[in-house]
Amino acid sequence: MNQRRQLLLGSALALGLGLLALYLLSRVQPYEETVEHGPAPEAQANPYLAAEHFLRQQGLQVQRADDLQLLSTLPSAGQTLLLLGDRQGMRPRQAERLLAWAAKGGHLVFVAERLWDEDEGKSGDLLLDSLDLQQYQSDDLDEPEAALEAPTPEAGDTTAKAYPELTQLYLENEQAPAYFSFDTGFHLYDAANRAHAWANSAAATHLVQLYHGDGLVSVLSDSWIWQNDRIAEYDNAWLLWYLSQDSAVTLLYHADRDNLLSLLWHYFPQALLALALLLGLGLWRAGRRQGPLQAPASPSRRQLQEHLRGSADFLLRRSGQHCLLQGLQADIQRRARRRHPGFERLGVTEQWQVLARLTRLPSRAISQAMRPLPEQRLSAVDFTRQVAHLQTLRNAL
Repeated sequence: MNQRRQLLLGSALALGLGLLALYLLSRVQPYEETVEHGPAPEAQANPYLAAEHFLRQQGLQVQRADDLQLLSTLPSAGQTLLLLGDRQGMRPRQAERLLAWAAKGGHLVFVAERLWDEDEGKSGDLLLDSLDLQQYQSDDLDEPEAALEAPTPEAGDTTAKAYPELTQLYLENEQAPAYFSFDTGFHLYDAANRAHAWANSAAATHLVQLYHGDGLVSVLSDSWIWQNDRIAEYDNAWLLWYLSQDSAVTLLYHADRDNLLSLLWHYFPQALLALALLLGLGLWRAGRRQGPLQAPASPSRRQLQEHLRGSADFLLRRSGQHCLLQGLQADIQRRARRRHPGFERLGVTEQWQVLARLTRLPSRAISQAMRPLPEQRLSAVDFTRQVAHLQTLRNAL
């Protein structure tokens, strides 16, 4: 009976669980969820990775370089050099080599990095100053020069009027211009009037192209339009292809390779600070002091003999030799008075005779010890000898 009851209970429990599972399955609805992990490490390390892939998709040969050492082996004809990295460390010799490379038939594309300084008559950007190009902030312009120089849009083209912040590039035999999202805060000015092509927004010029020798130079107000997060906007990618078409492309991220110290400071600043602090503490620890090191005092050093010696040294410095010698002579006279009543009333000769009889020392030793002290300071040897005579006489009493 018990087994039958257990079987029935087990069957009922299994049936209940089955019905509950069927009910839950009928209520469950599948769905898809996309988890964004952000850019890949390669994209985070290379802001122009998408530009590289885009150019390769167009069938162009693309290589990446880290410094200007490649100019010695890079041919000029049929090459486009995109100089997208920071050029603060560029030297005049390197700027001359770049422009000489472009003059032999290469196409140099770079970004203007510094603003024109009216007081100094230069910007400090070696490439810009060599090409007589100047960069200003758009807010500092007296009038929208770019708008005056730009071609007139076609009647049916309303994009230029509706989006004045976009940069337009007009090409021959085209109904409408190409549009780019340059930063409108900067303006390029061709002081020598050498440019043969340019691209403008409503108030500024952002792309200038000019011939240089047998080659071509294109100057941009910024290269942010080709970074990973903006290359797909408007015609930004098309401009990259247009400037590098029918050529091999070299992307240069640094005009000069960073030295070891700058790399260490960039990647390990805390370690360098700790090393500098440790080095400073080491120098302070090993530095020479003004005097020798004094050993710590022993706990058992406080003895009566040291106190007496210290007191004697103090009296010697403060009162001089005569005070110490006279103190010994006075002590000898006190002991003699105790052993010979009336000693103080005797003359000097009689006192010396009494001392000789009491101590059984020769009179010569008595006279050397008790004679009057000279006024001049005794030498160290004479002072020591006189103290020895007095101590011998006192100990004999």
